[in-house]
Amino acid sequence: MSELSFRFAEKKDCGLILYFIKKLAEYENMLSDVVATEELLEEWIFEKKKAEVIFPCKDGTEIGFALFFHNFSTFLGRSGIYLEDLYILPEFRNKGYGKATLKKLAQITIERGCGRLEWCCLDWNKPSIDFYLSLGAVAMDEWTTYRMTGETLKKLAE
Repeated sequence: MSELSFRFAEKKDCGLILYFIKKLAEYENMLSDVVATEELLEEWIFEKKKAEVIFPCKDGTEIGFALFFHNFSTFLGRSGIYLEDLYILPEFRNKGYGKATLKKLAQITIERGCGRLEWCCLDWNKPSIDFYLSLGAVAMDEWTTYRMTGETLKKLAE
């Protein structure tokens, strides 16, 4: 693997972040679910500071992205980092860049004094699952993620 660098996203990168979000959604067969816009990303990532993005860069060019935010563990009594999305362009896969990106996130987790780094993976994504297991990640099979959105969320809030 040749030299890889990382940089944190800046407000001017909203278009690039959205590009990578759409590439990930396309890979996951969920492109029709993407409603994010550059304006929404600017508001929530850079104005409200609810998430952060790092770009792995090869020869000065962004080859993917990792979007993450802090969560909190009551059992550990401190924050963790939750990795929402990790995407590496197909032509750069199997070269160690995904692993290097997770290593960078692990370093950020440790530097910030966080207790853990977590993420989810689609059940059908065997290449990613095998990759995560090879790094020593542990599947939390006893946990089920629940989600509320749209009208269901609004109905509960009433």
